[in-house]
Amino acid sequence: MSGKEDSSSDATTQQEQSTSKDDESKSSTESSPENTTQDTNTEKSSEENVQTPTNTTESSQEPTQPPEAAGAAATSSSSPSGSGGSTSDMAGEKIEFKVVYNKKKFDITFGSEETVGALKAHLQDVIGVPSTMQKVMIKGLAKDEMTLKKLGVAKGSKIMVVGSTLNDVLEVTKKPTPQQLKEEEVTESAKESLSQQKQHKKVLEKGPPEDVMPGIKNVKEALPPCPISGMVNKTGGKVRLTFKLELDQVWIGTKERTQKIPLNSIKTVVSEPIEGHEEYSMLALQLGPTEASRYWIYWVPNQYVEAIKEAILGKWQLF
Repeated sequence: MSGKEDSSSDATTQQEQSTSKDDESKSSTESSPENTTQDTNTEKSSEENVQTPTNTTESSQEPTQPPEAAGAAATSSSSPSGSGGSTSDMAGEKIEFKVVYNKKKFDITFGSEETVGALKAHLQDVIGVPSTMQKVMIKGLAKDEMTLKKLGVAKGSKIMVVGSTLNDVLEVTKKPTPQQLKEEEVTESAKESLSQQKQHKKVLEKGPPEDVMPGIKNVKEALPPCPISGMVNKTGGKVRLTFKLELDQVWIGTKERTQKIPLNSIKTVVSEPIEGHEEYSMLALQLGPTEASRYWIYWVPNQYVEAIKEAILGKWQLF
């Protein structure tokens, strides 16, 4: 009996173990869908994480410009005024030429497209003459707005510059004012007339020269384009006056020589109509500090006397 009970007990135990395994298998099967869902979510999350850098890469590539556009932008930024080019291009090709001032030569290098006004500003420190007081002579008086290229300036060209330094201007301030000149004329008239003074009377007694220019009384005219000729000096020699305003000079020509006198070196001008020949005047240019330095000229056509004074003194009376 005991042998049958033991075998029955063993069979029951095996059945219970088999049933337990089946239950564990079912439990495992039931829980596997949840694990599968979690794995699927994990894979989706992983795919999303992988896609995120891709979107970042795409967003970083959106503002990037094509090489052609970048090159155009670089070209545009390198040019100060768009298509205007660099400053050196605007100045034009560099030209080497000489500037002559007061018998001195200066080697200058300047742009062909630069203006005369810009050249004056450059020369101010070179020759010591303020730009506003310079006159640049290139085939005549050159205007400030004209370029060197337009004026035909090339390599090796020579440019003449005339003008007065600040020291010359300050020296001019020592000249008499218009009021002082009038007072001097009144004083002179109070004395014996110039025509009656012995040194002048001796010259005037010979009468007007045959080739003297016609004189007009009580008329004022501008300086003629030609020299004023036919006059005489205190020795009776023929004299002609040529005004070189572009050089700020007056040339006193005689048979022996021609004196080139800077206008700003003449201290004063004295004149008086000739008695009995009021269509003519006698005129003196004071070349030094005293009356002894006066250069007398006789039979000056009266219509040009005021123009002569204005050319010599008028431009300086403002200082």
